[in-house]
Amino acid sequence: MNNENNQNNVAEIISLIKDTADDVTLSEALEDYHDSDIADALESLSQEERKHLYKAIGPERVGEIFSYVKYDVDKYISEIKLADAARIVEEMDSDDAVDLLEQIDDKVEEAILDRMNDQAEEEIRLIQSYDDDELGSLMTTNFIKLNIYYTVKQAMRELIKQSEDNDNIDMLYVVDSDNLFCGVVDLRHLIKARESDKFTELVLTSYPVLYDHEKIVDRLEDLRDYSENSLPVLDDKQHLLGVITATDITEIVSEEISEDYAKLGGLSSQEDLHEPLLESMKKRLPWLAALLVLGIGVSAVVGIFEDVVKEIAIIVCFQSLVLDMAGNVGTQSLAVTIRVLMDEKVSSKEKMQLVFKEIRVGFFNGLLLGLVSFTFIGLYIHFLKGYPVGFSFAVSACVGIALLTAMLVSSLVGTVVPIIFDKINVDPAVASGPFITTINDLVAVVTYYGLSWALLINVLHL
Repeated sequence: MNNENNQNNVAEIISLIKDTADDVTLSEALEDYHDSDIADALESLSQEERKHLYKAIGPERVGEIFSYVKYDVDKYISEIKLADAARIVEEMDSDDAVDLLEQIDDKVEEAILDRMNDQAEEEIRLIQSYDDDELGSLMTTNFIKLNIYYTVKQAMRELIKQSEDNDNIDMLYVVDSDNLFCGVVDLRHLIKARESDKFTELVLTSYPVLYDHEKIVDRLEDLRDYSENSLPVLDDKQHLLGVITATDITEIVSEEISEDYAKLGGLSSQEDLHEPLLESMKKRLPWLAALLVLGIGVSAVVGIFEDVVKEIAIIVCFQSLVLDMAGNVGTQSLAVTIRVLMDEKVSSKEKMQLVFKEIRVGFFNGLLLGLVSFTFIGLYIHFLKGYPVGFSFAVSACVGIALLTAMLVSSLVGTVVPIIFDKINVDPAVASGPFITTINDLVAVVTYYGLSWALLINVLHL
């Protein structure tokens, strides 16, 4: 339903831009629409219609809209004069401006930066100076900064003044005359304060902080757990540089989850719809080549039991059942383990508790499903395939026992392997998925055909 509303809004926006010639009328009409919807409408407009839109709504609103543009922002920037583009980028939050500049040509980027005011250019170059995996690369300068020596009245006056250019005002950041971080003031507390109250008594000095050169992955758990609208970013001398907002934190967590999901599929990094064919192939081929070699090994193991298949051909019908269930169980245990390992506070004792828990889950699930398989597969072979009762349930017993064994081992492997990789500082999400799948296939094949050979041929002589 939400997607349908979005499509309707975009259609209305396109119609308004195409049919409204007067700039003021168009600007007023678009005030009721979200910037994200207007950003979605850009690709359906002609260059002239986009220029008409930019002129009508002004650089500040264009900057807000560009912060939602996912693709082709370089094309839209090329339609605008450099001086106007510089004004648009100046109006954007510094972190959004950095994201936009990353998507355009380096020469155009420099030309835009050279035309911006000194403060905006300095803020952007500061954020650009950090590596992509450092917290400093995510911060914004969109926040309210107050001096620790203010009175309540002075703080309110400064809040009103700065809020014209900064809309991140839930938490007010307090510094001294040397820009050293002193703490934060909750907006609600400042509003409720009386002029006679001391401003310093409103300051929370134990508020959590981040440091600019810290790795994002190292503080990911803290970012998620603090649940604050914004967190301050300091340098190693305690100077306040910027803040990371709740929106940024949500995006970080979302990107991390997407990246881990991609890694579980054997990809080196996340792919997207617009990635070139060769790039996607380069990311996937190394793992696929390794898995091909391992797959040949599994097939070679199946070949060892060729005589079993010749004598009792029906057992081949249930091979995929055992392999698929082993794979499913391994994937479930892997997913649970990866989630646990994301919490760096988990102790070795808790990891061992997880291992034993997953073994128990795998055993009892395997026992239950093994019994179900034993019953129904035995009945299936006897009544629908016409084999004798003894033979039918002997085959189904092999399936049931193999299923129990494979699910038990898969639970163990799906838990232990990522823990081992994590211990030796190898990303468990990257290595575990394809590796565990192959191990589980090998275990399931050996168990199933080995049982069939031992029980059906050597013991029962069927």
